[in-house]
Amino acid sequence: MRMPLRWLAEYTDVPDGVTGAQVAAALVSVGIEEEDLHGGDITGPLVVGRVLQIDEQVQRNGRTIRYCVVDVGQHGQRLTEGKDQEIVCGATNFEVGDLVVVVLPGAVLPGGFEISARKTYGRVSNGMICAEDELGIGDDHDGIVGLARLLGTDEVAGLKPGDDAMALLDLGEETIEANVTPDRGYCFSVRGLAREYWHSRGSVDGGYRDPALVETAAADDSGYQVVLDDDAPIDGVAGCDRYVARIVRGIDASRPSPPWMRRRLTQVGMRPISLAVDVTNYVMLAVGQPLHAFDVDKLSGSIVVRRAREGERLTTLDDVGRALDPQDLLVTDGGEHLLAIAGVMGGASSEVDDSTTNVLIEAAHFDPTTVARSSRRHKLVTEASKRFERGVDPQLAPAAAQLAVDLLVRHGGGRVDDGVTDVDHTRPRAAYLLDVTEPARIVGVDYSRERVLEILSHLGCTIDEGGEGTDETHVLVTAPSWRPDLVDGPDYAEEVARIDGYNLIPSVVPTPSQGHGLTHGQHVRRVVADALAGAGGTEVLTYPFVSETLADELMLPAADDRRLAVRLANPISEERPLLRTMVLGSLVDALRRNVARGHKDVALYELGLVYRPHGPIGTAPIPGVTTRPDPDTLTGLYAAVPDQPRRAALLACGLAEQAGWWGPGRPVDWSDAVAAVETVAAALAVPVLVANDPDHAPWHPGRCARVSLPDGTLVGHAGELHPKVVAALGLPARTVAAELDVDVLTAASEAPVQAAHFSTFPPAMTDVALLVDASVAAAEVEAALRRGAGPDLEVVTLFDVYEGEQVGSGHKSLAYRLTFRAPDRTLTTEEVNGFRDAAVAEAGRAVGAVQR
Repeated sequence: MRMPLRWLAEYTDVPDGVTGAQVAAALVSVGIEEEDLHGGDITGPLVVGRVLQIDEQVQRNGRTIRYCVVDVGQHGQRLTEGKDQEIVCGATNFEVGDLVVVVLPGAVLPGGFEISARKTYGRVSNGMICAEDELGIGDDHDGIVGLARLLGTDEVAGLKPGDDAMALLDLGEETIEANVTPDRGYCFSVRGLAREYWHSRGSVDGGYRDPALVETAAADDSGYQVVLDDDAPIDGVAGCDRYVARIVRGIDASRPSPPWMRRRLTQVGMRPISLAVDVTNYVMLAVGQPLHAFDVDKLSGSIVVRRAREGERLTTLDDVGRALDPQDLLVTDGGEHLLAIAGVMGGASSEVDDSTTNVLIEAAHFDPTTVARSSRRHKLVTEASKRFERGVDPQLAPAAAQLAVDLLVRHGGGRVDDGVTDVDHTRPRAAYLLDVTEPARIVGVDYSRERVLEILSHLGCTIDEGGEGTDETHVLVTAPSWRPDLVDGPDYAEEVARIDGYNLIPSVVPTPSQGHGLTHGQHVRRVVADALAGAGGTEVLTYPFVSETLADELMLPAADDRRLAVRLANPISEERPLLRTMVLGSLVDALRRNVARGHKDVALYELGLVYRPHGPIGTAPIPGVTTRPDPDTLTGLYAAVPDQPRRAALLACGLAEQAGWWGPGRPVDWSDAVAAVETVAAALAVPVLVANDPDHAPWHPGRCARVSLPDGTLVGHAGELHPKVVAALGLPARTVAAELDVDVLTAASEAPVQAAHFSTFPPAMTDVALLVDASVAAAEVEAALRRGAGPDLEVVTLFDVYEGEQVGSGHKSLAYRLTFRAPDRTLTTEEVNGFRDAAVAEAGRAVGAVQR
């Protein structure tokens, strides 16, 4: 919201000499954020010029350039020895004889842009013909500022070349742009910002002049017929609860808006259009009530406000045909002909034009939720919708309509119909029983009862100190109609703190409570992340969105549960409309991107949620926000949400160990992925079993390990990815991967683990080579050795695997080193041999192993 300082001074006292920066700082002190300052930063000659000649030529790059001769009056005598200015211009929206704004060499435009005579497109340009954005009076850069179009023909009739354009356009005046938060809809007007500036200066009596305090005509039955017929209110709230209609007849369509109004609109970034439209925009900016002007002669005799029907369409003022939704609220002519999407934009069929002489002014109060949904549904954000969705004062409509009709009569020469329509279904605000000590208790500042009541009175609240429930510490407070955000005690406490001054709140460092530290789940996640980082991985965070072709690229079987993915209703990218069912699904993009950037040796890991619907999911109900959802609604919500287990994944390629003077490097292989999983399990003190899993996509059938708990619960898989998967995903050859179920590890590590006593006695080591069938997994042999060796077996290490002629076809030799250590003595050779023999015997019984 932009606000010129002179406009502000009409509604509240502004000290002499105050700058825009000082006003902005005052607004910041009461919680209104400054967005920008405009104007006041132009220096040097900025004058009116008349275009005398235009030489238009198309350049080699296809751009049309005009070489212009411009009369700038007496300034030409000083700059070009009496010759008219020669200016090169790229705009084409002006003709010979037009009055334009010319900035001459030596001037400085907004942003510190210094103007000098310079050669461009083969000729010297002595200045510049200005566009709106170059002067800081708008955002348009499509064409230059035509003064007749901007100010009107009457205003420019007395202008001559060389006149000061700075004073003409009020470019020396500063305009403040404020960022209005959603709870401060009343500040989308000069009226609201002036009130806040008045508060920042202490709310001095008589220092604020409300422009909405005007005498309004009383409503009667002779006004234009209006029917409010909302048969499908959202959450029980009618889409329109007040509609004021006033008619002005006999407006002179040829009359332009007054120059001061056109300048005001230009200063706040709006383009003047016509008297009727400019008046409605001016009043909206002044008091915050959006208005709409209809051509009465295009209406049938009544207005009906209703919800849209299936299949209805409306072409809005921007010439876009829009398919309407049943939740859209419409303003209609007699209930059938569509006039506007209420609170958003009018229709093209009833707009005022150059022939309009009879105008109906609409001033209505529309439901914020209805307007917000329509605005987002149609991707149509307008000045009206921005105000209605934040909440407009429901009591403002009659005053706004009166201001508009007065301006139309004054500047358009029309007359006002005697009939006044005011369909008012609004309800009075309920009083709130406020504990006047609550602001002090919440904020921590000792606000007296008198100070609290004084601030609330200045805010416009009505205070009843003698009503039911009131006493020395309790009063009944009714918020003003323009503050729908004031509902309960904390709201009023915030207002007291804001108006009294945030800077007066002492800075006190809170004393933290002892707390309970990390939860077990948080601790597990940190341990898992640290372990994977220690294994050489780099943590990343990827978006959980994947493509529809990913399941095929990963070669997942048709019946695999991981193919059942949740589809997003409104995806960020249509190329990735599904939620991932495994972390590897989104991690591959990160690895591929790193490799494409030249990082060939990469190990990435991520901890995150996956989404496993395990079948079709229902549609979630939309609960209200005023009360807690009932059990049935909660059940429906949970039924529509997929399971979201937490997983950890690792993806690596390239060299695991770098080459150097010490020798060649070692490529990463499946054993590194398995080792990373074992590192995580060891860090959590969770025993796991590793076994071959020859048929689990997307891993290589001979290089995939299944990791499980001793009771068989699946923890995850690790190994080398299938070559076809690697090719389909565009990953380097022999890429390895692992994915773990963090929730399983969390549950398995819940119980405390007692650390084993460290033995100070020396270890005893012995080797054993076992001949087994080629299909027997090494993990099964190791498990059998551990069972047979007894409790003094400390470590089992597989250090050699041999397959060849010496062991025969279909067999392999596995060589293990067994390390024994007793906690209370040094083991003898006889004891170690006995343990070894027992281990070999168990291996023979369990897997048919034969000692070589």
